[in-house]
Amino acid sequence: MSLPQPSPIDVERSGPSGEFSQEERTSLLQLAHESILSALQGREFSLDPPTPHFAELRGAFTSLYLDGQLRGCVGYVLPTNSVYRAVAETARAAAFEDTRFRPVTIEEAPHLQVELSILSPPQPITAEAIEVGRHGLLISTSFRRGLLLPQVPIEHGWDRITFLEHTCRKAGLPPDTWQKGATIEAFTAEIFGQKH
Repeated sequence: MSLPQPSPIDVERSGPSGEFSQEERTSLLQLAHESILSALQGREFSLDPPTPHFAELRGAFTSLYLDGQLRGCVGYVLPTNSVYRAVAETARAAAFEDTRFRPVTIEEAPHLQVELSILSPPQPITAEAIEVGRHGLLISTSFRRGLLLPQVPIEHGWDRITFLEHTCRKAGLPPDTWQKGATIEAFTAEIFGQKH
């Protein structure tokens, strides 16, 4: 089975642009597909970053779509792995470990569209400084943590307060927890992928 070729048209919906070249974006999208396909075929492949840029420690999310519908989304916000490894691991996890969906099948794999979100490190922010469409949010207490990517409030038409409330809900917290001592952090994301 051959790998699907990433579309030449990127989707960049928010965050800083230009950090990753078109060639780098294509390579990362191909890596995501290869990670999923290799798991389905029971084979290994190298996770050694091929360039210094891909060796940088970053958080990343991989979203998978099939026929325009979300098919899986997994990631991590903290920069604990290289960009290269983060994309490979989150792609595989989105395909097989997102408990909202059944695992991706080998028949589906060639038809998946991939969207990648490469994250900046999270930084503390005041609620008033949050920019909808630019910032993703991480809201945490001692026991719970919720995260929403920058594109989420745009997709749903949320304002800043609604975005804060939904991030609290994602953590399993009351929606007003952001006003009651929770830690609020923001990050940006370079978001690109295939049309879906």
